[in-house]
Amino acid sequence: MSLQGQRIVVIGGTSGIGLAVAEAAAREGAEVVVASRRQESVDAALTRLPRGAEGHVLDATDEDAVRRFFGRIGEFDHLVYTAGESLLLESLAESDLTRARRFLDTRLWGAYTAVKHGAPSIRKGGSVVLTTGTGGRRPMRGATVAASLCGAMESLTRALALELAPLRVNVVSPGVVRTELWRDLPEVERDGLFESSAASLPVGRVGESADVAEAYLYLMRGGYSTGSVVVVDGGGTLV
Repeated sequence: MSLQGQRIVVIGGTSGIGLAVAEAAAREGAEVVVASRRQESVDAALTRLPRGAEGHVLDATDEDAVRRFFGRIGEFDHLVYTAGESLLLESLAESDLTRARRFLDTRLWGAYTAVKHGAPSIRKGGSVVLTTGTGGRRPMRGATVAASLCGAMESLTRALALELAPLRVNVVSPGVVRTELWRDLPEVERDGLFESSAASLPVGRVGESADVAEAYLYLMRGGYSTGSVVVVDGGGTLV
């Protein structure tokens, strides 16, 4: 199945994995719509996408804004949700609950809201692809909030696959990927994390956004997959 001529909406599609998904889909001939919270991010993404791509400013935590967004763009074929703040890594004792709630607002409730208001506009044969992470299956110290999110996203995907059937709903679970999500870590710590991860992974390197984007394209094309979790982690859950 080709994505040629299909219309794909990527919320969080102006950087990292989301932008890689938009670029890969566009190379297959898809019409791409990207949305992000900041205008400068939207403008930068449109310089990398083919002529005809659409870009919109959207706060995924604002339900009224999400409702208006989907009302404005009309029908489409696939919804991809990759939006999220940088990873929240802190011990339970030092956790800031306000910041933790904000982290979940974008990644969990933002996805929930996008599906609620976007699903009615998805054409027959279309799909939703959400984003989680391997932290729910193999958590690390200082990642209680991130691990909770990952488990919730897998459960949400399975529930939506049943509730919205025959619309397909799946989720991609990346491992350590070199993206902007790690930007809040000091550079020395970030580089050390990437080096140690690469040394421990069976594939011998950390992932890149383009590696993970392939899983989203597969799930959009794969008409027999729903409620599935596709792990793209370089073998990280094995070691």
